[in-house]
Amino acid sequence: MKVLLAGFNVDLEALKAYKNQNITLTPESLSAAYARISRSPKAVDALRSEAREEVEKARKSNRTIIFEMGHHSIAEHAIFNFDIIGISRRAVEELEKFRLCSYTEKSQRYVTLRGDFVIPEELKKTDILSDYLNIIRAQNNFYKILFDKIKKYASKRYPHLTKSKKGQRTLENISKEDARYILSLATQTQLGATINARNLELMMRRFASHRLSELNKLGKKFFTLVKKIAPSIILFYESNDYDEKTYPALRQHTQSLLRKINDVQDTKDVTLIDYTPNADNKILASLMFKVSQKAYPQCLKTVKHMSKKDKIAFFKKACRYLELYDVVLREFEFGNITYALTVSAACFGQLKRHRIATLTWQDYDPNLGITIPESIKEIGEDQTFMHIVDKTERIYNKIEKRYPGLGTYILTNAHRKRVLVSVNLRELYHLSRLREDATAQWDIRDKAHKMSTAAKQVMPITAQLLGSKSEYPKLYFRLFGQHPKITEVPPPESIC
Repeated sequence: MKVLLAGFNVDLEALKAYKNQNITLTPESLSAAYARISRSPKAVDALRSEAREEVEKARKSNRTIIFEMGHHSIAEHAIFNFDIIGISRRAVEELEKFRLCSYTEKSQRYVTLRGDFVIPEELKKTDILSDYLNIIRAQNNFYKILFDKIKKYASKRYPHLTKSKKGQRTLENISKEDARYILSLATQTQLGATINARNLELMMRRFASHRLSELNKLGKKFFTLVKKIAPSIILFYESNDYDEKTYPALRQHTQSLLRKINDVQDTKDVTLIDYTPNADNKILASLMFKVSQKAYPQCLKTVKHMSKKDKIAFFKKACRYLELYDVVLREFEFGNITYALTVSAACFGQLKRHRIATLTWQDYDPNLGITIPESIKEIGEDQTFMHIVDKTERIYNKIEKRYPGLGTYILTNAHRKRVLVSVNLRELYHLSRLREDATAQWDIRDKAHKMSTAAKQVMPITAQLLGSKSEYPKLYFRLFGQHPKITEVPPPESIC
């Protein structure tokens, strides 16, 4: 694994003076200046000037405000950019748990993989290592076979795509998209990450407390890169009992409780398990509250007495000028929905990016079965696929007995886990626009469509426009009897 500090934010005036003076470039001066805004009558540019000229004083101020006064938010003004190279897909799932950061990751849908994978430090000097290496090599070799065969199959099925470079790229992407289901979570990836200091400190602490050495290593690399640049705003970075022991203690206690309860088998991959009662009324009432000077109870009472026709008319007022690139109004956040999902690792890799939703998930569980792309069945390679999966699961069980938590490295993108998702209707609109689209990957497109369908059953008025970007003009026409102004994304050359 290689981690590089690609950049960090600095005061522009300090940057201008850097070449000619002995200036310390650090984001801490910005944090210190902004922290003083609430208590100083001076203009903020004057506060910045003082902070960059007296860096040690600024650092002392930061420590006092964060540690003694508890105002951690000032650390959010310091921002770092990292290149993270050679990290496993398994570790990325832990990294991208942190929702107030930005990540752009190499996609297995668009990049042909070369077989690079991570070997956990915990396994390097054990007798299980050979099993680990052999199964991952078998998976990677089969990936190449699948890629070639799916490409030939797709070329015959979509012959028009073979006639242009763009079409040929599409054929390759189709092949990569489905072939990757046999790849392990040990597969290496890379990403760019933008993280503010407050979240970076939390990452370091969580990674220091994590049971995987790969994450311990990542946290230490972060610390090494930033400790000299911003020592006053990275304070609580060491492991602690809360992060290290809470979930294990809950797990142990839960096992004793669940012994008394019969197993309930999952029958659906998407289940609506909870939602805001009368959500349509509450969302419409919140819209009414926003634009009136009336108390919310009065708005809600008014909506309750409206006919369905009048409610739809009011909803239409809120969406009349909504284009496919717009987000619905903030008041749609007053309707919440909770789903229980069972998803493949390939699907979860995309679902986890929706960080405004509340996501909590279990470890991957071979007992939940696997997801096999239809194309692999069509080319007659599903039996070989299952043979490799069966061998993978035998080695997984062998590793888990001796080194709990490490077996997931060799599980494939086809393996599944259970996920609990709580999302407000506004965020569901975003998820639906992106993940139900024709350009979206088929696995998550299926889950997003089922989520939207379930939402429309319990929020039949305010969820009417749920759907993909490509479907949006039809949805809009169905509601308004005319098309929106913009019916497709404009080409790059038309953008000013």
